[in-house]
Amino acid sequence: MIQLLTALLPKALDIIDDVVPDKDAAAKAKQDIEKKLIDAANATNLAQIEVNKEEARSGNRFAQTWRPAIGWSCALGIFWLFIGQPFAQWIINLAGVDAAVPTVPSDMLLELTFALLGMAGLRTFEKLKGITK
Repeated sequence: MIQLLTALLPKALDIIDDVVPDKDAAAKAKQDIEKKLIDAANATNLAQIEVNKEEARSGNRFAQTWRPAIGWSCALGIFWLFIGQPFAQWIINLAGVDAAVPTVPSDMLLELTFALLGMAGLRTFEKLKGITK
């Protein structure tokens, strides 16, 4: 859904320029659309927070532990990516062995970590504003 909005919003804002001749009114309309999108994103985040609270209160161990498990998986992956893998490769090179140490796909790992930390929306907002491509 976010990718669809990211793709369509700049075009929709361009249409406002074409339809509304008054530049001030067009700017106000664009600002209203952006505010509504931000409000909708905030409402979604607040709803997710409530779901998180209910999961934490439940007596179900699976419901209580799946988020921390993903968080620890990301933490271990980042540790391996930046510390473990380079150190292991260094040790293997010192031993004179010609082998590569496995690594993790950093793009997916960091994307998941940022999503868990709530930082994923910042990139989407930049794209919606046309700051980055």
